[in-house]
Amino acid sequence: MAMDCQKPWGYRWRSSKSFILSIVVLALFAETFLYGFIVPILGYMLEVRLHVDPSQTQSLTSSLLAIHGFMTLVAAPIIAHFADKTPNRRTPLLIALAACAVGTILVACSPSVWGLFVGRILQGIAGSATWIVGFATMVDNVGMDNIGKTMGLSMSFVMAGIIFGPVIAGSLLELVGYWATWSVPLIVILLDIVARLLMIQGRNQSDGEHDPAQNHQTDTPTNEETALLQSSEVAGTNGPPKAATEEPVSPLNFYLTALSDTRVVVGLSSVICASSVVAGFNATLPLHLSRIFNWGSLPVGMMFLAMQIPSMILGAPVGWLRDRVGLKHPTAIGWALQAPLLWLMGVPGDSHFSWAGAGNNGQAIFVSAITGVGIVYTLIRGAGVVQMTIAVNEMQTKNPKIFGEHGGNSRISSMTEVAFSLGLVIGPILAGSLTELVGYYYMNFVFCILSLILAFATFSVFDGKRTFEPSDEV
Repeated sequence: MAMDCQKPWGYRWRSSKSFILSIVVLALFAETFLYGFIVPILGYMLEVRLHVDPSQTQSLTSSLLAIHGFMTLVAAPIIAHFADKTPNRRTPLLIALAACAVGTILVACSPSVWGLFVGRILQGIAGSATWIVGFATMVDNVGMDNIGKTMGLSMSFVMAGIIFGPVIAGSLLELVGYWATWSVPLIVILLDIVARLLMIQGRNQSDGEHDPAQNHQTDTPTNEETALLQSSEVAGTNGPPKAATEEPVSPLNFYLTALSDTRVVVGLSSVICASSVVAGFNATLPLHLSRIFNWGSLPVGMMFLAMQIPSMILGAPVGWLRDRVGLKHPTAIGWALQAPLLWLMGVPGDSHFSWAGAGNNGQAIFVSAITGVGIVYTLIRGAGVVQMTIAVNEMQTKNPKIFGEHGGNSRISSMTEVAFSLGLVIGPILAGSLTELVGYYYMNFVFCILSLILAFATFSVFDGKRTFEPSDEV
């Protein structure tokens, strides 16, 4: 009884796996919400608040979106290295949240362009830590046989951040003004602070708060098997060394070992291209739609909603499908179907297609195409991450200590974060440069070709239906 009194208030539900996963999802939602929030109002911030020449808006927009990805790219390996050195998950999440809050306030209140860049740098570093530690926490609490379903369900809620960030920002800017608009992300950050302070990872012994009951149970050997294991440890050298006692690989060798698997390489490529497409849209859609259809921030925000809402609805069913039939066919089909839809998005307003001008025909084509992209993107999103996680966990199954005492989940998460961030850098720069040099249509055509290449690569390399061995866990 005395043991139970020492537990923190609400220990049972605060340390439950479902609550921990909910906190991780909320953290990822907040990060994606803040990333997308700035997209439809960035033009207003540059031209109206900071009085930037409109001719510089496209290049500055691309740079401000790319700097977020670049800082994530730089910070991810460093964050992952230290994250795998400690079992604590809550403290890094809280530090990331503090940096994110400072960066958000700086972005909202900055009186100069350089202040915007500093704020985006802080947001990028904080976002990197959130994704790495959050994803590692998710993998810690979910078995490999349920990773697809869990990722799909989680990403459905995460997509809500990508959906509602631009929509809410664009709508509120027109309805209530600039400063009232920024009250929403501050409320999201406040809720995230409360949630992260409540989290206890006692069930997985991940933050140093051990369950007293478990400590009590392990005071004495409970059966003959325990005694035999203890005597075996004392004997020490009598027998061949087990895989679990092998020396873990160095940090550099971890990445070389992981990249020796072709599935990891193609998974990284899939993540890079998927994030490049989304980041390219963020950098070019607001200005393109304003020039072609003369749309303001509200209808532009609705286009982001049309692209992202299918992913929110279909995320869980697609995750279930991946667990049932494997990654290969759904992912390859998604990339193949995305190619013609991307081409179709570039048609309205292009001089080669007079039948799809700025009138109703062009608008209907664009809305249909971007909605279609949102539907098939559900088949693509997260597939590379799941494939990489499966491949690395297979390595850990063969040699449990290959990546150190706490495994390599944080470092594999850093690889996916680096890949995603690289896409966030490449996407705005490539899309913005191509749009200015050759036009929006040919920019979309380039992404169309990349989609076809990824369709072939994922079909050739990704796992088909997997058969899981019975788990030894009770």
